[in-house]
Amino acid sequence: MNNIEGIKIKDKKLLVRVDLNVPLDKEGKVLDDFRIKSILPSIRYFKRKQAKVILISHLGRPSGKDKKYSLRPIAAVLSRILKKKVRFLPDCIGRRIERKVNSLLGGEIVLLENLRFYKGETKNDFEFAKALSRLGEIYVNDAFSVSHREHASIVGIPRILPSFAGFLLRKEIENLSKIKNKPRRPLVIIIGGKKLSKIKFLPRLLEMSDSVLLNGFLSEIILIAKDILIGRPYPDSKLLDSIKKFDLTDTSLHLPKDVLLSLEDDWLYQRAAALGTIRKEEKVYDIGPDTIELYSEIVRKAKTILWAGPLGAFEEKRFQKGTKEIGERIVRNYKAFKVAGGGDTISAIRKFKWLDKFDYISTGGSAMLEFLCAREDLPGIKALRESRIAF
Repeated sequence: MNNIEGIKIKDKKLLVRVDLNVPLDKEGKVLDDFRIKSILPSIRYFKRKQAKVILISHLGRPSGKDKKYSLRPIAAVLSRILKKKVRFLPDCIGRRIERKVNSLLGGEIVLLENLRFYKGETKNDFEFAKALSRLGEIYVNDAFSVSHREHASIVGIPRILPSFAGFLLRKEIENLSKIKNKPRRPLVIIIGGKKLSKIKFLPRLLEMSDSVLLNGFLSEIILIAKDILIGRPYPDSKLLDSIKKFDLTDTSLHLPKDVLLSLEDDWLYQRAAALGTIRKEEKVYDIGPDTIELYSEIVRKAKTILWAGPLGAFEEKRFQKGTKEIGERIVRNYKAFKVAGGGDTISAIRKFKWLDKFDYISTGGSAMLEFLCAREDLPGIKALRESRIAF
């Protein structure tokens, strides 16, 4: 893969794909700046080398040009952190934007409007990729967290411009490869949160790890699909197919021994019970005390730990015990190589002040799992390798 160091970039227009898809409140205030700060090493290097930096990103899943998904607020945050004016341009393609980009001086930085305001981005439309490419002379991918997607700004542009990996992308690959290739064992993988799409990774994760620990929510879905919990809606067919591929008797797969249950409209009601005894009106909000004890012991013995998703609804104090106690056990395992990733996981790590306790925190959740489970390169990484050959 091409590295940007050693390339003469002074006064060159660098089209830099970053991931600024961060949570905003109703007033447009950034609620979590982790992803923003993660791209700073690349931006500062480009600025120091007097390149003309053109940042491109998406935000959310807008339908059309919805102003609430504008990247304008992010430019102000970047300006404050960098102590350098980051100009915001209200579009990402077109003659007007090309003229403004062509007027940039070395060391200047601009942020373009949301890529997903155009359907061509997610459809990987080559004409849209060409329109973006007219803005730059060199392309840099520093957006690991979306490099598993075949979008125009990820895989289209490298077919047109000489392309390079940014510092963040390289750092992600370097650290996650330590888990993917030759991890120190035992390797323990903790999968939580509420994204059902994580279940599709379980067969591969079980192959590569010594223990996979699941939270109550994902385990409940698995038991429904296995007809152990009756009378509940089945997950979709793709998920059912994934679940059928693994065996609940696999000793490396750990479902909670007990879970903390409550009612959606009455949180005063609360009880700990085995997963198989959940009543139809109850919902899973955390792992129970017996599970905390079991998972803590497994984590204590681990030499490599990957954490992707909280173990319960940690945002509420009454349901934070599982996430907090297992998280404490992870950070106190000083001998283990510890990696975490995903938006909710990072929120929990920030809440409990563990940001400096992990060896690495990935900006990607799904991308991190895709990278670890994929037999081949992610689309964005593959595109950079092919660009190296082409150019």
